[in-house]
Amino acid sequence: MRTMPYNSRDTFYKSIFGSVEAHKGFKLRVLLPRDGYVKGVVAVFNKDNEKPLSFEMTDDCNCLEGNFYTRSAEFSLEEGLYFYHFLMYTTDGERKLLNKGGGFGDFEPKNGTDFQLTVYEKGFETPTHTRGGIIYQIFPDRFARGENNLPYPKDRYIKSDWNEIPEYTQDNTFKCLGNDYYCGNLKGIEQKLDYIASLGVTMIYLNPIFEAHSNHRYNTADYFKIDPLLGDEGDFISLCKSAKEKGIDIILDGVFSHTGDDSIYFNAKKRYGEGGAYNDKDSKYYSWYKFKGNTKDYHSWWGVKSLPEINEDDSDFTEFITGENGVIRYWMRRGAAGFRLDVADELPDAFLDRVRIAVKSENKEGYLLGEVWEDATNKISYGARRRFLRGKQLDSVMNYPFANAIVDFISGGNGKDFAEAVMTVLENYPPQALHNLMNHIGTHDTERILTRLAGEPVAGRKRDWQAKQVLTTEQYQKGKKMLKLAALLQYTLVGLPSLYYGDEAGLTGYGDPFCRGTYPWGNEDTELLNFYKKLGQARKNCTAFKEGSLEFLAVGLGYALFRRFDDKSSAIIGINRWCNAEEITLDIDLSGYKTVFGNKPTQNTVTIDGEDIVLLVAD
Repeated sequence: MRTMPYNSRDTFYKSIFGSVEAHKGFKLRVLLPRDGYVKGVVAVFNKDNEKPLSFEMTDDCNCLEGNFYTRSAEFSLEEGLYFYHFLMYTTDGERKLLNKGGGFGDFEPKNGTDFQLTVYEKGFETPTHTRGGIIYQIFPDRFARGENNLPYPKDRYIKSDWNEIPEYTQDNTFKCLGNDYYCGNLKGIEQKLDYIASLGVTMIYLNPIFEAHSNHRYNTADYFKIDPLLGDEGDFISLCKSAKEKGIDIILDGVFSHTGDDSIYFNAKKRYGEGGAYNDKDSKYYSWYKFKGNTKDYHSWWGVKSLPEINEDDSDFTEFITGENGVIRYWMRRGAAGFRLDVADELPDAFLDRVRIAVKSENKEGYLLGEVWEDATNKISYGARRRFLRGKQLDSVMNYPFANAIVDFISGGNGKDFAEAVMTVLENYPPQALHNLMNHIGTHDTERILTRLAGEPVAGRKRDWQAKQVLTTEQYQKGKKMLKLAALLQYTLVGLPSLYYGDEAGLTGYGDPFCRGTYPWGNEDTELLNFYKKLGQARKNCTAFKEGSLEFLAVGLGYALFRRFDDKSSAIIGINRWCNAEEITLDIDLSGYKTVFGNKPTQNTVTIDGEDIVLLVAD
């Protein structure tokens, strides 16, 4: 029997779980003692910078056994982000019913907060063909070499040894961090498509490929030109076509908050002649940048002078990127299936609105992903609440909350905290965005996951120290065990798992540039690689991983067990980071489940060995 006054995650109290569509009716219900203590109840909804909305809740004649009764109200709200609580008018005065954590309501609990409600635009749609898929992230210079005889700038340092660690010093202007190239390219990726497909991949996310004068290419020099070390436009078109034939989309990195200072647009180093914004106030690009008064000084991205900051409110720049003949449409017409937006939270709302229009005008199923490191539904940046996932901007985001929750849990955290982090995202995000989340546990911006799980913490130590670190055999084997736990969670939570190239092969390394090493062709950890292939196949074969619901079945200090399910299939997922086995009895008949990983269950009991996993699937 329920005794909790309110639970935002229980459809008895809130008729629709999680976020709701604008102007769609839903019901809230509170459970109250029948002793006459509460005389009235009002639900109060607050929206940034607007007058609160108050709704009186009435007896709904739905009396329960025992000493409780319910009051309820029907709601229909406009698009927006709301925070709500209940005001109880009692015989002792006015009291608030707040969230004490986990969606549970209580009367003025210590550290209590309002409940969050995300209301998204009516008709908000995101790609459907992507759901249930797998993303493979590639740092193009470091994945695979194919034939390429295009001329390239001679001020680049070309690595002859594919297996050498990246340069990490900044002492030399030629052989230095950012200027060392291994010559991985688009043809190399195309030649490895069969391998990528064998992992179950349905989408490749490429770090920047446009001409730029660093190996990471986040300092764009020409948005309309492929960097010559990667190939040319024909190579890109060929890659997209070949990938599509294998059921794989290609999405590009859109870096629109800044360009390089060494670019056709800014041209501080005059590589592109005498023009450019830095040299000529009459340049057509001058208004793109944020010069400080009547000087050559300018605002740069996070103070990095080689990355002059763009004014995305400039109409000429917006048209250049999003217009009929702009950058986005140009590359989508040549095969790109969408874009990942670098530092999306630093781009203005009006600009993001235009980006979405451009992408969806070319392809309604085009995928628009944003880099946001926090909860994207309630993020505040530059003094404003953002509306990334409410219908007019992004399809979804990079899922750092899940990544952090997974790594924290595997590294010694509590299963209850992990479950709470997951449920918070599921409650806050629109379902259309949830099923398109990019669920990564490592990227070009983070330590390699094996190193993060098993290596000595970097603790602020410099690149000289990082460069010398190699996991011991014991550390590596321990890390591999932990990686299997993390990968199982990554592949089975709601959203799209994103595999950072080489993680499946056992690559290690601390942060930039050591997390950007070359793929170890011929030296892969075959055990780990086969694990990832089997995991990808299991995901592909179970429809519950496409758009299925999620519920936690059991959580403890060192373990978590949850279920994904739809009307066709069900999967039970368990991980145990402890050294000792966990035996969990469920109120579920497991006789029809097949064992993919781990121990075969008894009729209703799951046993997860120490530092091991369980994946059970039923059709």
